[in-house]
Amino acid sequence: MKFSDTLNTRLRRVPAWPLYIVAVLPPVWFLYQGMTGGLGVEPIKALEHKLGELGLQALIAGLMITPLRRFTGISLLKFRRAIGVSAFFYILLHLSVWLFLDVQIWSQIWADILKRPYITIGMLGFALLIPLALTSNNWSLRRMGAKGWRRLHRAVYAAILLGGVHYLMLVKGWQAAPMAYLAAIIVLLALRIRIQTAKSA
Repeated sequence: MKFSDTLNTRLRRVPAWPLYIVAVLPPVWFLYQGMTGGLGVEPIKALEHKLGELGLQALIAGLMITPLRRFTGISLLKFRRAIGVSAFFYILLHLSVWLFLDVQIWSQIWADILKRPYITIGMLGFALLIPLALTSNNWSLRRMGAKGWRRLHRAVYAAILLGGVHYLMLVKGWQAAPMAYLAAIIVLLALRIRIQTAKSA
């Protein structure tokens, strides 16, 4: 028996719901670090950054699932919804820290969204994720039908690309981490397009 088959057999016995509990732990840890001086001299900025990066990492992890199955035979499809919901949770927290702890002046928020391109792009990416998060349940899947549900959830491709660009524009200069994230996103999106093209051929 192949390693992937053995692993898939074992993974089928693992429920997905514990991931939702595990997903709460990193933000709690970051908050604790911020309250105890572990996030440096600007804890709010550091917390905002860590949550945003965590959300991007979770989106990339979800994007990797289909290529991983295609090229290695390892199937993590049962965990994709939990990973996607966790990604939205992290990005929502990232946005909340920016709104309630960083900016605080509500009259300035709309001006920042319009005047700062990286914020505009980040908000567009978040807006695309909202309907995906709201429909990440069995009821919506039944209501919309598998084809319509899949068509809607392809918006994650644009959302994750916007997230990568948002991160790259946010930092000062050409730093390695955001460039690596954006490169990984582009490669994974290319793989997804290749896989979908092969299926439709």
